[in-house]
Amino acid sequence: MSRVNKLRHDLTQLPLFLMMFGMGAVSMFVPATYALLADRHGASQAFFYAGLLGTVTCLLIGVAHAGRPTRQSPLGPLLSLLSAFVFLPAVFAVPVVETLPTTRFFNAYFEMLSALTTTGATLFDDPARLSPTLHLWRAQVGWMGGLLMWVAAVAILAPLNLGGFEVTAQAEPGRQETGLYTNAPSSPRRRILRALRTLAPLYAGLTILLWVLLVISGQEPFGAICHAMSVMATSGITAGGDAASGGVIAEIVMAMFMLFALSRLTFSSDTITATQGGLRTDPEFRIGLGIIALVPLVLFLRHFSGAIDLDKGQSVLSAIRALWGSVFTVISFLSTTGFVSEHWSETQSWSGLRTPGMILMGLALVGGGVATTAGGVKLLRVFALYLNGVREMERLVHPSSVSGAGLVGRRLQSGGAFIAWIFFMLFALSFAAVTLALSLVGVSFDEALVLSIAMLSTTGPLTEVGGESPISLMALGDSAKAILAGAMILGRLETLAIIALLTPDLWRS
Repeated sequence: MSRVNKLRHDLTQLPLFLMMFGMGAVSMFVPATYALLADRHGASQAFFYAGLLGTVTCLLIGVAHAGRPTRQSPLGPLLSLLSAFVFLPAVFAVPVVETLPTTRFFNAYFEMLSALTTTGATLFDDPARLSPTLHLWRAQVGWMGGLLMWVAAVAILAPLNLGGFEVTAQAEPGRQETGLYTNAPSSPRRRILRALRTLAPLYAGLTILLWVLLVISGQEPFGAICHAMSVMATSGITAGGDAASGGVIAEIVMAMFMLFALSRLTFSSDTITATQGGLRTDPEFRIGLGIIALVPLVLFLRHFSGAIDLDKGQSVLSAIRALWGSVFTVISFLSTTGFVSEHWSETQSWSGLRTPGMILMGLALVGGGVATTAGGVKLLRVFALYLNGVREMERLVHPSSVSGAGLVGRRLQSGGAFIAWIFFMLFALSFAAVTLALSLVGVSFDEALVLSIAMLSTTGPLTEVGGESPISLMALGDSAKAILAGAMILGRLETLAIIALLTPDLWRS
């Protein structure tokens, strides 16, 4: 037993990036096994040897690192998280290039980065170009990226008051709050391993449950597992087919699981949020449900009036299908998943009106909940600005009034709203900078606008449905792809986290 404890202790002392590198290398044996069972020996060998090489490399580095003192830096785990998003896609791209020799390594890197950041944008306009093994690998990398954000939220971002936690915290973003995590393990590695042991079984269990339900609803097992992983990670990656090929039943099942991206309280209570009353009083979940109810209703009434004006005499069943197409698509883009209902086109044709993609881009910008796999600016920041706006209107009527929102409410109305506004401004500056950079390398303004929102909100499918016509990422130059790659990393980690890495505390330690 002492040897087991010593081995466990040695593992917790390894650099965080090396631990993530080793887990990523071991995960390559999953598509290798699938390819072997599917008689695709070339793909199986590519993934097997890449995984074997990565595992051996990780073990050798781990042996060389054994016995060395571990440096404790407050921002060290955040730097490891950034390194994972920058360098791990290069490791994941190795078997892709070996399996698909007709593509360049840079394109494979972009594809893996898009999957790991749960963006889901793809360079391959023709899904048939990729083998089922590569489709599985893309979905699996996206699934691992979602799990990484689940764990990083509580183990890395929350202690540093980043990723949305700065709205409710008393300390400044990037700094630990005194007494907030006194019961948590002091070592970041121990904290991460503890969160991984707690959340990984839940994450995997929900994915398997969704897979089983999708198979029962009529989807093929392979497509169902890819869609299940994509829904849990909000990556929007498909296996080359329709995400809702099981019909309305499959869409209902997926919509239920997309609600996990609206609030972390839907699956865990391991973080401090703006409410202590559970999911029923959680502001993020309530705002998300309000948007899901309001936006489809507005779309439905708009389309309904259009249908009357055109006097098409549509049936009640057609109206219900059009309404459901709006509901599912709104849930999907609010969670930054990006799946489109099979009745979305009927929603538009039913009325004869063309629904602009600006609505979907707006939903993706709002995003889901704090500490979830969703991207965007997060619902908690929207709630903080809403409280501040209501309070300011009250003060216009009663200038000497005192807020009765309580300690947490007053924090959101003042300091929380101030930090949320700063984030909105940083997000707007990032959006303007990415759009301008894309325009400078030859991308049209309309496409640059859609691409910037898609990458910064980690909603890759917006490139297909957000503009007048689908945008071909493969047709872009390498400079534009490099800009989009940087935007995906920035959108996944958020601007405040990048700024926190520039503080002197990191380099002094």
